[in-house]
Amino acid sequence: MHSFFKKIFAPKAPERITIVADTIPSLIEKKELGVRQVLDSETLGHMRNIRNSQAQLQLIVNGIAGAEHDPALHPKLKSIAKNSLPLFVKAMNASLSKELPEDIEEFYPAAVESVKGCLNSTRGQGRYLQVVFPEEMKSVKTGIDAIGRELNEITKSLTKYRMAKADIDALRDLYNTLSGIRLDFSKSVGKEQRTRVRLSEITDRIAAIEEEQKNLSSDGSMAEIAEQRAALASTGKEKDDASRLYASLSMTASHVFGKAEKIAAKQHHPTEISALKKTLEYLSGHSIPDCNDLAVAISSSFPIAQRMIDAGEIALKNKEERTIFSSTSSFIADISRACENVRELDEKFHVQETVLGCHPLILKTDSLDREKAQLGAMLTKETHSLEELALWREKTAEKFPVLTEQLRKKTEDIVGVNVQLEIDDLMKS
Repeated sequence: MHSFFKKIFAPKAPERITIVADTIPSLIEKKELGVRQVLDSETLGHMRNIRNSQAQLQLIVNGIAGAEHDPALHPKLKSIAKNSLPLFVKAMNASLSKELPEDIEEFYPAAVESVKGCLNSTRGQGRYLQVVFPEEMKSVKTGIDAIGRELNEITKSLTKYRMAKADIDALRDLYNTLSGIRLDFSKSVGKEQRTRVRLSEITDRIAAIEEEQKNLSSDGSMAEIAEQRAALASTGKEKDDASRLYASLSMTASHVFGKAEKIAAKQHHPTEISALKKTLEYLSGHSIPDCNDLAVAISSSFPIAQRMIDAGEIALKNKEERTIFSSTSSFIADISRACENVRELDEKFHVQETVLGCHPLILKTDSLDREKAQLGAMLTKETHSLEELALWREKTAEKFPVLTEQLRKKTEDIVGVNVQLEIDDLMKS
């Protein structure tokens, strides 16, 4: 029997409804429309009363403007009233004559501004009219108070509406956030698939290139290429040795000719300066000069430097400098030979390098190397992209249940009953 009565009188479980997440936008629209209709219905009468009160106030103010003053009134008060009345009437009409909007959210601030203007007028010029028009000014105050009371009622309705609207906006923001995440997550599945396809294609192509390179390495032409590379390396070494010899000779001579140019400049010998500068340009240039031009230039500069050496104006510092300037003909022959050797070896190296570079097998292997390098960079990029995508999906999957529960609770707040939210969990797909 006890359990029977307990079942009868036990509190009922709160009502619970199931809402499909995709229907929330229509729910939001209905709720917005509903709270707006409540606001309009609650404020319509107050808006009408405010307009009526404003009209009555204007009648009172216009009546004061046309009223005759009390003859028994003190002349000083009459003078004050005469000066204050036009200003008061003008200020009141300015506040009362503005058309109030039909929309309540626009109506309210306009009406508040109108009341503020009326209050400022009564506290300003109006206070001087209290003695002259006591009844009329009392009616003005009563009219302003009536508008104030109506505005207070509108304030209550607007406060409730804005709180409800804020809840609805919060629900919309939550829904949009969750919908955006679901859409992005759905797109990420396709992106992952496309990335994996690209990775597979790149990996397959790299494997094919490596197989092709392996086959090319056993090609019969590789022995010929090896010989050409060895010859090129040998020529390169000869060229480097010749270049070092030429550089040693030219730098040693340049050091002495540089001193000679400075002395010629101090002694104001323009012809000597010109000859020495030309020789220094050949010896110090970045490229190997024409060997005949170099020999002519050195021949013209050598006597100048030799004269300064003989006169004690230039002191030869080491064995290399003394060797060079011990015999003009020997030095010119040595540096010309070194110059020609460098130019010949440089040309030979260039020809061998061109021939080797144009070999079909080299062209093919170089092409494969470049492609493999490019594919390697693409593989790294796509792998990194896939890792970032996986990390994003993991973090997003963690957010999803939290946002879903927030959406459920906010929906529950809006509809006023317990809610079970039905939503596809795309994070498990």
